[in-house]
Amino acid sequence: MTAIPASISNTAAASAARNGVLLMLLGMLMFALNDVMGKWLVSTYSVGQVVFIRSVAALIVLAPFIWFNGPEKIVQVDRPQLQAIRVILSTAEVFAFYFAVVYLPLADVMTYWLAAPIYVAAISPFLLKEPVGWRRWSAIVAGFAGVVIALEPSSQALTPQAVISILGSMAFAFMLVLGRTLRGTPDTTLVFWQIVGAGLAGLVWVGFEWTPVSPRDLILLGLLGVVAMLAHVLVNRALKLADAATVAPLQYTLLFWAILFGWLVFGDVPRLSMLAGSGFIVASGLFIFFREQQLKRQGRIKTPAETVVAGSGDSV
Repeated sequence: MTAIPASISNTAAASAARNGVLLMLLGMLMFALNDVMGKWLVSTYSVGQVVFIRSVAALIVLAPFIWFNGPEKIVQVDRPQLQAIRVILSTAEVFAFYFAVVYLPLADVMTYWLAAPIYVAAISPFLLKEPVGWRRWSAIVAGFAGVVIALEPSSQALTPQAVISILGSMAFAFMLVLGRTLRGTPDTTLVFWQIVGAGLAGLVWVGFEWTPVSPRDLILLGLLGVVAMLAHVLVNRALKLADAATVAPLQYTLLFWAILFGWLVFGDVPRLSMLAGSGFIVASGLFIFFREQQLKRQGRIKTPAETVVAGSGDSV
């Protein structure tokens, strides 16, 4: 059998890595567009109505994948109690995000959600018994300092909306930790129950409050679920084509899009404290990620570093 020349193999790997980078960047753009549409729509419709319609659209998109993988896998879940807790957390996170963007600039909300990897690193030693050394603890402390700077706590700035943003991002972090525990569960199953949980909560909400939807807005509401699903497909494909160390840090381009779209669409000018705080959060998150990658290569940790896409309740 003829061996494949190393130059051809290296060229193919480089091409796959470039494609992975492009797909991750496009996936982050899709998440940002989804968040912009969500912020636009919750100014007219209730959070529950937005979540319900987007969930229905997402289920329609997900249906072929469920059929292909086998519908029976949806109900045959491992550790159902933890699955239920994860669904509750994901539903709370979705509602918290959309409630927050009603009142806060998109970039502010995104900054709080991008702190999720820091929360995961802080939680893991206690819930997953993962060892965390002084370097990562230092990064965790710096990340929390970034959250405080971005929050700009005062009697005027520490609003209920800001607090809900923090609680929502923490729910997202706990959801990710449970995702590590349940990583034997197929992604389709995890996403399906997340969508169902959010959709049912939205259905209860719209029972009390429903606003007639114009045809244009109905299309936009449906696109929320479709675009989020497309974003997840792009991100998952990117992680298959390229090493996580290459593409995972690109998730922080979400902040760039949030600032740009927030300014162009909603006229939001980013606060200096938010920019400074986000700098701490991004630097801390990147350090934690690359440190975990280094320890993984050395065989000193067994749990893979979590790739966090904090694009909204777009865990879907």
